[in-house]
Amino acid sequence: MSVSERYRQAWESYWRNTSDAPGDAIWDADPSLSAAPHLDLLAPHADPSLPIVDLGCGNGTQTRYLAARFARALGVDLSRAAVERARRADPAGTAEFRQLSLTDAAGVADLARRLGDANVYLRAVIHQSDAPDRRPVARAVARLLGRRGRGFVAELTAESRAVLAELAAGPGGPPPKLRRVLDHGLRPADAADKEVPEVLAEAGLQILAEGPTALAQTEQWPDGSRVELPARWFVVARA
Repeated sequence: MSVSERYRQAWESYWRNTSDAPGDAIWDADPSLSAAPHLDLLAPHADPSLPIVDLGCGNGTQTRYLAARFARALGVDLSRAAVERARRADPAGTAEFRQLSLTDAAGVADLARRLGDANVYLRAVIHQSDAPDRRPVARAVARLLGRRGRGFVAELTAESRAVLAELAAGPGGPPPKLRRVLDHGLRPADAADKEVPEVLAEAGLQILAEGPTALAQTEQWPDGSRVELPARWFVVARA
């Protein structure tokens, strides 16, 4: 597997230093602002009787929402600390959670065998992955979809870097939630805009629908308005 130890430890450290409070992670927006509108875009293409896999699930906020709308929902994350938080936040067992690197081809293949064809939800994972790992992440999506599954992929665009730079340039420097991301060495919006559709195509995925969007954050501007980061969404299937 190609995930660097630096990258893995950055995420473990981040989640160990993030509380269980909803919204403490900058991207932990309420599902009404994230998974719900994304599902509206995926639903015309996806079979809800298939499982759905939330790749890069973090603390599981979106996974729990998806669990109410699909036959089965599984959240997968590189970070063991994130998976532990997701399980604590779901004592009723609404969803399932598993620690797995998406660059672990054997682990992804084993999961695909266990699930069968599945839908996939991938929100803001490719853009911040180390460059060598972006293609393995896209291949993981393709492997899990199988023949019948459909995937929803949303990734930050380069324009997001300017928004984050503006947010960080306030009088007090980066606000706390963004500061924690930067302090742990995480790199939002690191992929070029053209790279995302390229890696999807190279993984054997066809784009069924796409469009611009913005990913809601839990941080605010000084005037109290919500920070939203420019992004692009794709609905994909195996070619």
